[in-house]
Amino acid sequence: MSKTRDFLDRLHPLFAKGGKFEKYYAVYEMVDTFFYSPPDVTRTAPHVRDGIDLKRVMIYVWLAVMPAMILGCWNIGYQAHMAMAEMGVSSIDGWRGALLELLGTTYDPASALYNFLFGFTYFLPVYLTTFIVGGIWEVIFAAVRNHEVNEGFFVTSILFSLTLPPTIPLWMVALGISFGVVIGKEVFGGTGKNFLNPALTGRAFLYFAYPAAMSGDAVWTALDGYTGATPLGIAALEGIGGVTEAGFNWTQTFFGQLPGSIGEVSTLAILIGGAFLIITGVANWRIIAGVFAGMVATTLLFNAIGSDSNPMFAMPWYWHLTIGGFAFGMVFMATDPVSASMTNQGRWIFGALIGFMTVLIRVVNPAFPEGIMLAILFANIFAPLIDYGVVNANVKRRRARLAAATEAEAAT
Repeated sequence: MSKTRDFLDRLHPLFAKGGKFEKYYAVYEMVDTFFYSPPDVTRTAPHVRDGIDLKRVMIYVWLAVMPAMILGCWNIGYQAHMAMAEMGVSSIDGWRGALLELLGTTYDPASALYNFLFGFTYFLPVYLTTFIVGGIWEVIFAAVRNHEVNEGFFVTSILFSLTLPPTIPLWMVALGISFGVVIGKEVFGGTGKNFLNPALTGRAFLYFAYPAAMSGDAVWTALDGYTGATPLGIAALEGIGGVTEAGFNWTQTFFGQLPGSIGEVSTLAILIGGAFLIITGVANWRIIAGVFAGMVATTLLFNAIGSDSNPMFAMPWYWHLTIGGFAFGMVFMATDPVSASMTNQGRWIFGALIGFMTVLIRVVNPAFPEGIMLAILFANIFAPLIDYGVVNANVKRRRARLAAATEAEAAT
């Protein structure tokens, strides 16, 4: 690594102020801090020493989503191989088929490795497109504003990629991440100043701009000509009875054997990542608990009300947890420290609002069977207001205590 350090040090004068490539200093700084910790130190008080910084936080989140990514890639391959067996297809065309043949894989749904490799050939192009296009936007804004490239995009890129269908066209991926980064974050000043989750902002744009590529029955299984609805889509029309009749059981939805977005299918893998984030202190457990509590309470309310015409009223809370993107949104999207509430009481309210809105949208609004995305964006808008109310309530209580203490002192 010393050779790398020497090489970067030799390049530094070219990118420093007055150097030939001064306007590209943000790119140099990004590469340098990727390999090494920044040499900058605080010269004046106050001094805070901590073992965690923004880079480490982002690395922790990136690591936390790895179980969901791995299980998601496996599931893409598993669903495709099962569909190939059902349709009597023995191979696939294109570069993916040539690459898999070169690797010596077969289209056997019983092979975990072959399932993963098949799914990875779909996930990797989506992620690379997201990372490259979004990274270009980050560098452009960093160069214009003359500040460093923020590590927050590493998390945005992986989260955005995992919320997409495996068959989405790559030009849509590029358009979606561009909208999320530019409109959802950079126009407000960049990381730390955005009030919306940029990954969800990009996905919401694609959902409303290109609904045929983001929903329906033909986008979830990576095999041309095959259609298959997600359990959530089936439940919206036929209830849980229709889901079980279609061959899905709760255990399958918990472990991740169902059609869906790349990284949202395995609740088990998502909860493992969530536990890691809570233990490391990256994610606040109050938000996750608030989302879960809000979802359970609202579900029980709808269960008690009942409906003869809407089967979603009868869906149990544990099915809401495992189908659709609820678990992924609860763990990785709602806990975004920038766009979520900052106060402890506010985090409970913020989380409960997301859980409530998710079930409300799923049950009452027939146009949007998946509600977690819209619920989080809705709560993002109200997060500052929630914190404002919590802080003002605390101030009023303290003033009341002070007034009571002053009166008691005067009386004596």
